[in-house]
Amino acid sequence: MRCEPEAAGAAPARALPARLRVAGRVGWRAVSAREILVGELRRHALIVGEVTLTSGRTAQYYVDAKRAILRPEGFGALAELVAGYARSWEATAVGGLTMGADAPACAALAGGADVKAFFVRKETKAHGLQRRIEGPPLKQGERCLIVEDVVTTGGSTIQAIEAVRDEGFDVVGIVSVLDRLAGGGEAIRRAAQGAPYEALATIDAVYPDRPDRNP
Repeated sequence: MRCEPEAAGAAPARALPARLRVAGRVGWRAVSAREILVGELRRHALIVGEVTLTSGRTAQYYVDAKRAILRPEGFGALAELVAGYARSWEATAVGGLTMGADAPACAALAGGADVKAFFVRKETKAHGLQRRIEGPPLKQGERCLIVEDVVTTGGSTIQAIEAVRDEGFDVVGIVSVLDRLAGGGEAIRRAAQGAPYEALATIDAVYPDRPDRNP
């Protein structure tokens, strides 16, 4: 991750945890959780080479976000960001389709958000409690923040939105760790019916020299 020094005479950055400060040539500069997350994705999650995506499409690169967000620095940054959105949107529960939502949902708890975490199964469990939404029981009126690690077509996120609404809960917003800018964001916004969608990082930030980038 690149760090830029503070300009001479600049106002000092507010005190932040050590993981959010970097040394520059002139002094310490505050580094945002989003910058840390992008750096960790670039360093650990970006894989260049032909791969087949979940959607069936072929791509010349792949971003395995779990390689970055299941490390201390990446998870810490993710926790701060997801918990911040949960508080801002007054969510009472955070989750989405397993496995893409597992780490971001747990990160909300680690970041101190006063929420329940939940996971949506791809299909309703055929035995036991026969639930589709796993975790602490959600109550009517729950305000759900839907999370996802990587968005390509948006299909997994839309499944989670529909499952949550089918159970009678509200969707107050959607957050993804990384948006590949392949049309998924637009599809999610349509399915969200007015709920906001935010990507913590985009492929343009993580892989600015990608071969399929629009000029």
